[in-house]
Amino acid sequence: MDWPIAEVARMSGVTARTLRHYDEIGLLAPARIGANGYRYYGERELLDLQQILVLRALGLGLDDIGRVLTEQVDEVEALRGHQRRLLAERDRLDTLAATVSRTIAELEQSRKDGNPMTINRPENLFDGVQPEQYQETLRDFPEHAEQVARRVADMSPQDVEAGQRERTARMARLAELMADGHPAGAEPVRTEIDGQYRALTTLRPVSPEEFREFGRSCVDNAAWRAAYEAVAPGLAAFQRDAIDAYATGHLA
Repeated sequence: MDWPIAEVARMSGVTARTLRHYDEIGLLAPARIGANGYRYYGERELLDLQQILVLRALGLGLDDIGRVLTEQVDEVEALRGHQRRLLAERDRLDTLAATVSRTIAELEQSRKDGNPMTINRPENLFDGVQPEQYQETLRDFPEHAEQVARRVADMSPQDVEAGQRERTARMARLAELMADGHPAGAEPVRTEIDGQYRALTTLRPVSPEEFREFGRSCVDNAAWRAAYEAVAPGLAAFQRDAIDAYATGHLA
């Protein structure tokens, strides 16, 4: 039994574009290609895709995943190793959830008191946060994700942390603009989005349509949506709409 690429994309949550990219780089070939040119995947390929997604969730790059799949002999032992890593990831997520809950409580208390939030231990804001997660959120844009992975590999821990803080700061600034009632196409919002676009294009050229895809992924990609909604409800859709307005008005 095999399944067409559209069905595999639906089941796994991986876009057909990403599946085609995995085929192009030799990571996951389809079981066969039909007379209609469609890719079809069998059970063996679905198991390999499961491993790829598990390893991506654990922060491995595509090159490393390819080596794991190539060198792997005992599937059961490999899955046990994945399970151990996932249990460790569960603990990390529990820590991250506690971090977000603590920050929410502090923000709510500061608003109740009418005072600005005071951060006594700013390092606590980043408990459970791993900058490498940013690479996983780019899985729908594999070419860009690989560029990010290579850049991160050459960065010092301090530079990686600074990048994470800057991404968080951008989200916070956009949330403030949204809370102040600025529409998605307003000039202050455009300035923020322009900074995001310029940051993306330091890695490689980004077309207007691809930038719109980034915006749509803020809502459609579960990891991105969760990150934005943790900052402010509705921020994911606001980011998407702001990118669309910027691409239409300044990149078309």
